[in-house]
Amino acid sequence: MPKNPGAANTLPFPGYHLRMTPTGQTARLILKPLTLEDVPQIQAVFPQGEIVRYLKNIVPWPYPPDGALTYIRDMALPAIERGEEWIWTLRLKSAPDKIIGSITLADREADHRGFWLDPAFQGQGLMTEACVWVNDFWFETLSKPVLRVSKAVPNYASIRLSEKMGMRLVGHGEKDYVSGHFPSEKWEITAEEWREWKAEGSL
Repeated sequence: MPKNPGAANTLPFPGYHLRMTPTGQTARLILKPLTLEDVPQIQAVFPQGEIVRYLKNIVPWPYPPDGALTYIRDMALPAIERGEEWIWTLRLKSAPDKIIGSITLADREADHRGFWLDPAFQGQGLMTEACVWVNDFWFETLSKPVLRVSKAVPNYASIRLSEKMGMRLVGHGEKDYVSGHFPSEKWEITAEEWREWKAEGSL
């Protein structure tokens, strides 16, 4: 283990670069690194009220016709290139060309992970699979010491996912989301807790 696992300049293995975003796989999903080619599909799927309502209000709403292009070209890809974010599109192995969601990791003080999923594919445990994979990447590849996320209190499904995956409620606050101003909760899990959770086979 590196002496300072939280250091941004710590490389987890020889040849790894922080700008790298590897392709991932779970039992049912392919996690494919975000590219400009994803703009048309994301523009078509993402602007749904059920998807955006509990996202931070930095998401423009109503979503403009060039919303996906502006986000991916001007925000997401530059952050990836700087080694500050890792972003994947989610695709079923049974339909690898179809984007059904996205998941992001961000190297900042808090809110390290965010995601969205097409409502047509919710309630099947798919996002749990994706989160297990990206949590492993966060802790084992990037060697980060803690994962922190915040959630709107009415976002019961997302809160339940955090509970199920061994995260702890560590704080309360309020935030502005696309659909309004809501109480929020702060959740976290340390690398050690994550490894213990996996060892217990808690899913």
